[in-house]
Formats: sequence, structure tokens, C-alpha cells
Amino acid sequence: MQSSRNRRRLEVKKEWDSSLAGRELRVRTVVTIDCQYLYPLTACAYMICEKDRVAFVENNTAHAVPLLLSALAEHGYSPEQVEYAIITHVHLDHAGGSGLLMEKCRNATLLAHPRAARHVIDPARLVASAKMVYGEEVFAKVYGEIQPVEESRVRVMQDGETISFGERSLTFLHTRGHANHHFCVYDSGSDGIFTGDTFGIAYPFMQTQGPHLFPSTTPTEFDPVEARLSIDRILATQASKAFLTHFGEFTHLDEGARQLKSGLDEFEAILKEAKERTETGEALTSLVEEKVNAYFKRRAHFLPETQLNLLLELDGSLNAAGIAFAAERSRKA
Repeated sequence: MQSSRNRRRLEVKKEWDSSLAGRELRVRTVVTIDCQYLYPLTACAYMICEKDRVAFVENNTAHAVPLLLSALAEHGYSPEQVEYAIITHVHLDHAGGSGLLMEKCRNATLLAHPRAARHVIDPARLVASAKMVYGEEVFAKVYGEIQPVEESRVRVMQDGETISFGERSLTFLHTRGHANHHFCVYDSGSDGIFTGDTFGIAYPFMQTQGPHLFPSTTPTEFDPVEARLSIDRILATQASKAFLTHFGEFTHLDEGARQLKSGLDEFEAILKEAKERTETGEALTSLVEEKVNAYFKRRAHFLPETQLNLLLELDGSLNAAGIAFAAERSRKA
């Protein structure tokens, strides 16, 4: 009897170990790559490994492309095995390396939102706009050279469209709010969703006292109403995790959604007040930035001063610029 029980325990253990191994293998099919954007652990790309083929999600900037290629080699792949390069939207910290990556991965097809495709095919307008903001020297240091992608190698993904990728499927969901040219990608293989900037920002240094997530506006297309709808759309997939570009895997989706909506409420209140002000340009942005920074300081009160200052540097002025622009655009409407 004892021998029989021991055999059964051994069988159960083998089944359990096999189950764990399978689960671990599925997790490993998505590799996080730190793109070293401005600072470590602030922006990443993802590599989906599916047997003998690979898909990248995001590529950051031209400076990050060698890191993506190194990750390929480390996991036993060659550039020729890259089937897809996916960009959630066309902002340069997500898609700035597209041209160079496609040059290195000659068999790949770039998958983009219908409103984003034209900007990777001809990035001249994006480049000119960014250089006006940053200046030639800073632009070159941060983004490097922005190369175009051949039109024949770009595929537009419609809302709700699904493609097969090995034994998994990838479903593309258009998600406005941060940008009108944004989509998220649900991956059946990992039961995760690649959210770009739609599901906010959660830097690792902010996660020391539980999950902390906050929304990201955009310099030109911030829409808090659409942002809330997009958050709900992400939750409706029932994904078990979100793969954030800023930064990494995030598993507390319900709590994250609550925090995002709370942040959007605060940003929307700041936007409403900004619409009623008479200031314009830098004066308005400065006033908005004070209020945005106050929000960050409340949310991240537990951070050491150096990390809090880093957070304000990375996102305070960017979010303020997005809100101020939305306010001035609304006045003209």
C-alpha cells in the first residue's frame, strides 16, 4: 500500500513538474529587452519567440536596435528569422528604430496602425517636428538616424484584425486616448496584451510599495474620454498581464485600471482649468506643469528624492505639454 502511494505521489509530482515546465516555457516566449532609453529600465521592446520565428514589439530608437539584435543572438535566432516588427504607435521612443531594424531583418514585415504607417514609410514630417522641439544635437543623441521603411514591407492592421503566428494568435485593438495612431496587441500564447502607452507607465523603481501606475498624455492628441474607453477595452480581453513599454510585465490589471482612471480624472481637471486660463504657450505649460508635478509628488511620495526628480524629469514636462496643447486646441475649436 505504501509503495503504491509513493508511486502515485511520484506520478503526481511528475505531472506537476511537467505542468510547471510548460508554463515556464510559455512565459519565456516573451523576452523583455531594456532599450536603455535615456536611463536604464525606462523603455523596453519585446521579443516574441515562437519556435523558429520571432516577432519584435516596439523598437525604441536606432540606438536600441543593436540591443534587439543581441537579444536575438542570445536566444539562438538570426535576423532572417524575424517575421514581424510591430509598433504600437509611431512616437519615436516606440518606433524610432523601425527603418534600421527592417534593414537588418530583411524577411520581416512591419505591422502598424493605419494612421501610423505613412509616418514610417516617410518619416520626414516626424523628424522635422522632433528636431524643432529638441534641436539637431539632442535629437541625434537621443534618437539617432530615422530611416524610412519600404512601403511594400509595411502592413496596416485594422481594428480587431487577428493574425496567426505559429501556435499563437495576435489580435490588434485600436486604442485612442494617448494617440490616434495607437493599437494594443493581445497575444494568446502568453495571455498578455502589449499596451504601448495606453495602459500607462509603471517604472520598476516605483513598484517597491505595491503596484503604481500613472497615465501618459501626449504632446498633440491627449483625449481623457477615449483613454478611459481604451482602458476598458484592454480589461475586456481578460488578459492576465499587460506588457508595458514603460516598463515591463504588469499583472495587477484591475488595480492598474483604477489608478489610471484616477490619474485621468486629475489630468482632466487640470485640462479644464487650463482651458479657462488666458495664458498661452510656455506660460500656460509652466502653470500646468506645476499641477502635474504636484500630482506626481502625491502619487510617488514614498520615493527617495533622486528617484522622484527622475520621475518629474521623464514625465512631468511631457504630460504638462500634452495637457497644455489640448487646452489651447480646445480654445480654438
